[in-house]
Amino acid sequence: MVRDISLFRRLCLLACVAVLAAGCSRGDAPRLLNLEANNDGPDEFAILPTKPLQTPPDTSLPTPTPGGVNRTDPTPQADAMIALGGRPAPVALAAGEAALVNYARRMGADPAIRQQLAREDLQFRRDNNGRLLERAFNVNTYFDAYEDLALDQRRELERFRAAGVRTPAVPPEGAE
Repeated sequence: MVRDISLFRRLCLLACVAVLAAGCSRGDAPRLLNLEANNDGPDEFAILPTKPLQTPPDTSLPTPTPGGVNRTDPTPQADAMIALGGRPAPVALAAGEAALVNYARRMGADPAIRQQLAREDLQFRRDNNGRLLERAFNVNTYFDAYEDLALDQRRELERFRAAGVRTPAVPPEGAE
């Protein structure tokens, strides 16, 4: 009987050590939304066809542009715009859009805003990386971590309706 209890304690201790080791095995960057595939199969999105080679009208070498693009590099967004009948080149802003952009930039624009937001988001994800068992069993903690920042769509809709804003795209409840 004493031997069985000792064996049980050893097995419990071994299970606890395994769970703790599994919780600590992750890299430095926290992952809140687990989109990782569990197999080693091919990634069909990693294969992009290149554009056919073309002879340029002028065969002299152009001036090198660091970070520039190659004519054969895939441009899926521009190709999709062309396929849908649009123009891939940026179009000048309309008068209303220009006014909106100018209003948004009235206090200035920080050129390093993306880096600052990336640092702050990484710190937020580290602070909200989930509990030990959530990390050990690879549980998705994304929605729990960002719950306070999420917009309650129904409450916002009611706020707009109370302010007199027409919302024709959303029928009132019970009218469906």
